[in-house]
Amino acid sequence: MLDKALVVHCAPTLAGLKTGSLFTALHRPEAPLAEQAAAWDRRLAGKGVRLAVLRRGRQGSLLYVYRPERLAADLARPRVADFLARRGYAGLDASGAVEQLRRRLAAEASFPHEIGLFLGYPLEDVEGFIANSGRNCKCCGCWKVYGDEEQAARCFSRYRKCRAVYLRLWQAGRSVEQLTVAAS
Repeated sequence: MLDKALVVHCAPTLAGLKTGSLFTALHRPEAPLAEQAAAWDRRLAGKGVRLAVLRRGRQGSLLYVYRPERLAADLARPRVADFLARRGYAGLDASGAVEQLRRRLAAEASFPHEIGLFLGYPLEDVEGFIANSGRNCKCCGCWKVYGDEEQAARCFSRYRKCRAVYLRLWQAGRSVEQLTVAAS
């Protein structure tokens, strides 16, 4: 069942604090993952949250839970749009960009690090990660930080608190739908 994984890995996105979250869900014979993912996408869509399978593997699938309106705003920022255009994302809306990311994940052996922008990470951190091959960061939390360390630390703290509160509420009986904040 994906409900616990959604709470553990996606609480900040479900709460509306974060653009998107990414996690790998293992395949289980008794519960086909593709069907579960499609069902959760339908259940969350009314709250302005989508779930997309970005890549299928033999053992598990890479799932992306995101807020399309927030993703569209993030990707439309001029520097971000220029950065993504150089990587083949020119002129795409949010759903087109997600589809292009899916194609990149399928076609390339290496992980396309622009994915950080789809998760709401700052552009300077994504650029820093690429330029430094993941080394020499100022600090590391939900992502590797190359820019504003204090801002990132505050963000990491908010995400940790959100995850703890959501997990506690879910364990007390709240459903994922009840925990998902509707888009405004």
